[in-house]
Amino acid sequence: MATSPYLTDSRSPRYAILFATPLLLAYEALAWALSRPDTSGIRNGADVMLKSLFVRIGGHTGLLVFELLLLLVAAVLVGRDWRAHPGPLRWRVFPLMLVESVLFAVMIGVVLRYATAAVLHFFALTRPDGIGLSTQLMVSLGAGIYEELLFRVILVGLLTLLATRAFGWQARGAGLFAVLLSALIFSAFHYIGALGDTLQWSSFVFRFFAGLVFSTLYVLRGFGITAWTHALYDVLVIVG
Repeated sequence: MATSPYLTDSRSPRYAILFATPLLLAYEALAWALSRPDTSGIRNGADVMLKSLFVRIGGHTGLLVFELLLLLVAAVLVGRDWRAHPGPLRWRVFPLMLVESVLFAVMIGVVLRYATAAVLHFFALTRPDGIGLSTQLMVSLGAGIYEELLFRVILVGLLTLLATRAFGWQARGAGLFAVLLSALIFSAFHYIGALGDTLQWSSFVFRFFAGLVFSTLYVLRGFGITAWTHALYDVLVIVG
């Protein structure tokens, strides 16, 4: 069966990374604007986790190394994809990716609420107290970039590799294993650290379902659309 050019393009590294870049820039700019004079401040937890080792080793220099490494990896992936599939960018793909992300964000919001209610018979996910709207917005944008980078690109990728290389599983079984385990880890992540939520069965199950949805979306539609869907979903939760 022939695959739509849009479906193929939107999953490819060059479109996915370029589509996600404005999200990254918006998050970093907002985080910088909201930081205190001593450069400390609230940031997305996945962002802190990914950068912590570099910061511990080299401080601000280590942070710069992380940013340069992230840029280098992105450039390599985009360049390799461009060499494999030469030709100009089809700019109309990007608005379609945004529309798809918005639709997914809205649908996921509805599905997650009903799925959690069906399992638990109630819904008890609350917004963080004492955090301003602009800070919540910044953290939401960071969730789209850094949580998807950590829990989908890195974690799902590593778990899939583990299942295929160490366990000898086929691609479908390895993918299912990666999606389920990464969803559990993703949910547990929200209860770690000083700003972590109080562990509740209702919110844990809700976030497990969310992890399942985002991991499945990543496997099917790639990083760019999943990153924007996650960020837009979080924003809708804040303003809703």
